[in-house]
Amino acid sequence: MPIGIIAGAGSLPLIILEEIKKKGYKVVIVSLEDIVSEDLSHCSDAFIYINIGKFGEILKFLKKNKVKEIVLTGKVPKRVIYEKDRIKPDARAVKMLFSAKLRGDNELLKVVEKELLGEGIRIIGVSEICPELLTPEGILTKNKPSKEEWEDIKYGFSIAKEVGKLDIGQTVIVKDKATVAVEAIEGTDETIIRAGNYVEDTVIVKVSKPQQDLRLDPPVAGINTIMSMQKAKAKILALEAEKTLLLQRNEVIQKANEFGIAVVGVRFS
Repeated sequence: MPIGIIAGAGSLPLIILEEIKKKGYKVVIVSLEDIVSEDLSHCSDAFIYINIGKFGEILKFLKKNKVKEIVLTGKVPKRVIYEKDRIKPDARAVKMLFSAKLRGDNELLKVVEKELLGEGIRIIGVSEICPELLTPEGILTKNKPSKEEWEDIKYGFSIAKEVGKLDIGQTVIVKDKATVAVEAIEGTDETIIRAGNYVEDTVIVKVSKPQQDLRLDPPVAGINTIMSMQKAKAKILALEAEKTLLLQRNEVIQKANEFGIAVVGVRFS
């Protein structure tokens, strides 16, 4: 049975695709028009490049290719829902959008899941297929947080969880137990850059939202996160262990060591 991938921006779709292929699955790819970063057509057994708003056509394509399980992977910028000329929604997508009580990530993804389940298609998590991508607990780099930075990590973790309850974002930037920036519609990398315009040597904390279904929108960090931190002169990246995907781990650790950045996987009860 083939595995479906609905691919957004970034390197994650290609990484997941390669891992799934290694495990012997056929892969059917829905590549979101004007969002996907890389050409995935040559890696798939069936492929469609389509506007994100054509949900009815996406469903037909998945059913035609006998897809019963799919992975949602890659970034879909939150601002897309406000770019009506870009979305070009069909009747099915309009109905879904209006059925959402709120426009936060969690609510919109739940609407998508409901529609897919109604067509006999189940969403599976990246961690089900590629558990090796999850951030392990512990210090991953040569650099280690100081005692004061550990206090900032703990503080940032509690703030990020509270922000997550409101379905706003997954990342906060802190220093000296003060919140410098909170992720919203712009995404993690731009939040880091924004914080760097005001404060250096900050602590970046990324967590899952308390109500979050990790199959639908897992927190993700990777080499772009480290490059944004270098630009913003941030010092610590703290990721929630076993719930955050850490892509290109070896490259991340290498670059973090080069830049003097500490990367840690943390777990607080």
